[in-house]
Amino acid sequence: MNISHIEHIGIAVKSLENAIPYYEKVLGLKCYSIEEVADQKVKTAFFMVGQTKIELLETTDPNGSIGKFIEKKGEGIHHIAFAVQDIENSLKECEEAGVQLIDKTPRAGAEGLTIGFLHPKSTMGVLTELCEDKNVK
Repeated sequence: MNISHIEHIGIAVKSLENAIPYYEKVLGLKCYSIEEVADQKVKTAFFMVGQTKIELLETTDPNGSIGKFIEKKGEGIHHIAFAVQDIENSLKECEEAGVQLIDKTPRAGAEGLTIGFLHPKSTMGVLTELCEDKNVK
């Protein structure tokens, strides 16, 4: 697998409306995109910090993964995402190495990325996302 950088860090929040001002007014970051990813039952807000993004995740359904996460653990870091060049092969390599996959095949994610998640039971408790920007080679 060829990881080029940390693509983003996902942070679960109860409300984008309440969280965005902290990142903008206190930390001095600028929210450059808000997007709903309907099939993942989330609304996202993105901020750049150098080459890495911060992705805030607000549930649009209490039964979605972010809704369940917040109910169980509260707000906070949800996942780390790594940029890869060949997501299909990267997922295959992980599976062959004994890593339990949440996504056996890649799917569409926010910002037009192709994504796949690795189960935290196989990644020392850290929900891990692999991301590929199919428009960049």
